Amino acid sequence: MKDLGSFNYFLGLEVYRRSNGYLLSQAKYASDLLVRSRITNSNIASTSLDLNVHLTPYDGVPLEDVSLYRQLVGSLIYLTVTRPDIAYVVHIVRQFMTAPRTIHFTVVLRILRYIKETLGHGLLFSSQFSLVLSGYSDAD
Repeated sequence: MKDLGSFNYFLGLEVYRRSNGYLLSQAKYASDLLVRSRITNSNIASTSLDLNVHLTPYDGVPLEDVSLYRQLVGSLIYLTVTRPDIAYVVHIVRQFMTAPRTIHFTVVLRILRYIKETLGHGLLFSSQFSLVLSGYSDAD
């Protein structure tokens, strides 16, 4: 066994030690995702989804090449490890992986523009509070 030093970056996860705890972030992974999707020069979005948007499998025109959509949604799924704020909207767009349409791709691009706005977000594990894991279940 070999001591490699402090843990800083592994599989897209960045760990920053702060005076009040640890910050887990995927800022570099998200930045690389923005470069790969070619939206680095686009506008930003303040929310990940427009209000009153209801997506169905029949809206819009089917995408000719679904590979980019699938790659982006798969990357967004991995990004939810440290970004629970996008988990719901990513869950919505991943429902259309088999037959995505143009409106679904537009929502994915909006999520990416929101990520561009909130690139530094992550999870802070405070050293001042004890971590209590709670689980809930619905008997129905």
